[in-house]
Amino acid sequence: MTRNLRTHPNVPGVDQSDRIVPINLRQSGRTPVEMLISTRVRKSPFWHLAIEAGCWRATVYNRTYHPRGYVRPDEGGTMAEYRSLVKGVTLWDVAVERQIRVKGPDAEDFVNFVITRDATKIEPMRGKYCILCNEKGGILNDPVLLRLADDEFWFSISDSDLMLWLQGVNTPRRWDVEIDELDVAPLQVQGPLSEKLMQDVVGEGVKDLPYYGLMEAEIDGCPVLVSQTGFSGEKGYEVYLRDASLNAERVWYAIRGTGARYGLRVIAPGHHRRIAAGILSWGQDMDAETSPFQVNLAYQVPRKKTADYIGKAALELQRDRIEAGDPPFALTMVGLTMGGKPIIDYAPDFWLVSDPEGRRCGYVTSPWWSPELETNIALAHVPWDKSDIGTELRVELPEPYAETTGEPVAARVCEVPFLSSAHPSAREQAKAQGRDSAD
Repeated sequence: MTRNLRTHPNVPGVDQSDRIVPINLRQSGRTPVEMLISTRVRKSPFWHLAIEAGCWRATVYNRTYHPRGYVRPDEGGTMAEYRSLVKGVTLWDVAVERQIRVKGPDAEDFVNFVITRDATKIEPMRGKYCILCNEKGGILNDPVLLRLADDEFWFSISDSDLMLWLQGVNTPRRWDVEIDELDVAPLQVQGPLSEKLMQDVVGEGVKDLPYYGLMEAEIDGCPVLVSQTGFSGEKGYEVYLRDASLNAERVWYAIRGTGARYGLRVIAPGHHRRIAAGILSWGQDMDAETSPFQVNLAYQVPRKKTADYIGKAALELQRDRIEAGDPPFALTMVGLTMGGKPIIDYAPDFWLVSDPEGRRCGYVTSPWWSPELETNIALAHVPWDKSDIGTELRVELPEPYAETTGEPVAARVCEVPFLSSAHPSAREQAKAQGRDSAD
């Protein structure tokens, strides 16, 4: 029977009335297309090295090609990469995390105006996870913010062009700062053996590096900035290579060469592990029309920050409405455990969530199989009245993962994170101390 698509809009049962551009919930599945490699999308300095290491597929992130698979499915695929991450040590090309520097006499004041957290509390040679919002309180980016000096900050950005936004905020020039992208490309070294490897690569000083701490170092004579951070929930480091367009090969081969004695494997970013840790992915779990109060980021909106910042008025109104029991958003993020066959690859669609009566009401953003929990886990957006821990829901999985063709699988709302991390997030720490804010 031929469907009249005019009578089937974008899943009208899921309330997206508070968005200007709804999430596309049409279920198109995997499609037989090939990525075009061209000069209009940037190649990172490590791109050719990633291909040499076996990268067989990629996506585009920050207008840069991004490796997303090294071990092929017939050799273990993503779960083989996962085992290396949680049991050994891994190397990731994350040069897509473009580095935007704000430098000048007014750098602290400018940064404090564009982030929701208090920039004055970040000491030199330390970093913080932070968010930047627009005037409506929508999340524009969630970078790791590195403070190298009193007058110098680097935004290690997620997948939106933050440099243009920052330059626009300072036009006409209100702050005495320069805002530019640097020739700096990060690598991540992640996994329980990462500290031992990094000691061999940059010296014993890395043992004393605190979480979100920074240190200057050299690898094979090339200058790098090292931070104890990462996107995995495991112990790990990021290596920010200066003059990356010149030094990529030397540093890549130096880390790989030293890492061989630890069984180092080059892998794609560990989305399976970051989901278990409750780490969000911009563009997937949230975007510019998502409030921090919808996605467990309330701790990023401190009550004690007295200085004004972009989005403050809107965010305070949102907080007031939520505390009054009248949330201004249709959906909120939850964690789900759910049935079905093991999900061992990226989802090509936002899979639909329904209530026990079969009414579609939400969607999954980030699903994966958890070997430790022996169940599928996911981050999902659902109505507020269906977000309590223990709420029973259903998820419409595609045929490769469904238990019965055409039948949704059972799901249950659960606590996030699903698994503990090497470093509890600021949100987890604040919650443990009975606070709703990290500042």
